[in-house]
Amino acid sequence: MSNLNVVEAGDLSIHPVTGRIGAEIRGVRLSGNLQPAVVEAINAALIRHKVIFFRGQTQLTDQEQEAFAKLLGDPVAHPTVPVREGTEYLLELDSLHGGRANSWHTDVTFVDAYPKASILRGVVNPEAGGDTVWANTATAYNDLPQTLKSLAEQLWAVHSNEYDYGASLREHASKEAIAAYERYREVFVSTRYETEHPLVRVHPESGEKTLVLGHFFKSFIGLPTPASNHLFEVFQAYITRLENIVRWRWQAGDVAIWDNRATQHYAVNDYGDARRVVRRVTLAGDVPVSVDGRQSVTRSVVKNPKLAAAA
Repeated sequence: MSNLNVVEAGDLSIHPVTGRIGAEIRGVRLSGNLQPAVVEAINAALIRHKVIFFRGQTQLTDQEQEAFAKLLGDPVAHPTVPVREGTEYLLELDSLHGGRANSWHTDVTFVDAYPKASILRGVVNPEAGGDTVWANTATAYNDLPQTLKSLAEQLWAVHSNEYDYGASLREHASKEAIAAYERYREVFVSTRYETEHPLVRVHPESGEKTLVLGHFFKSFIGLPTPASNHLFEVFQAYITRLENIVRWRWQAGDVAIWDNRATQHYAVNDYGDARRVVRRVTLAGDVPVSVDGRQSVTRSVVKNPKLAAAA
């Protein structure tokens, strides 16, 4: 594949950030009124580079972010966390209210058709810290030795939203921060999901094979817990190798879009009591398909009436 640095779509230009993942797109002012050629170029860059960045999009309001998202796909609300007031789909993650996700994950893999992409806008950035890191799950698969590829293609896993974001937080955070997290988690698990995914899915647009893991992973089906946990660490380590990641230092108005079918990400929690606010719109995805043609399946959906009502 040739080096893609400039696209014939007005002044839009694409500048890779690393050799494996990530590109900055310049010359575009994001809105809900972009020309089709520009939207097509953005989509193509997303599939190729897995995560794309736009600096200084301070003109975007919540409504404009949602309007832009509709050009790229069908926005969907988070399955358990309420949307921001005055919006249709927008999820706000505020560090002062439990919105820290400092663990490697792919968004919402606890449902079957998890989002195909996420559009994240920086609203309040700490003076230092608060970067986000993404990893390429397609090149991670490609790096596996053939023996591990063969094993990976046979494995299926249960994913669940009963993940404890606050496990590490409790070791050093203030009582207020821990309390805010606990309130957030109650909403997050107001409905409990379990879904079975193949460890290796076939990307519906690029045809690449990608690894489906991250912190919503619960266990590999048919394996005892020690073996399951060990294999998780083996495959996850290929995803998060330094050669396989890109790190973004947020500035005012920055927007990041990632292919949620081919990446994991990690919001680095290194900014203490400073505030960090980001707002995200996700796009509807498709049900993953394994290398042998089987689709992911929902195992269970259990609502907690008390928590669901509070949410």
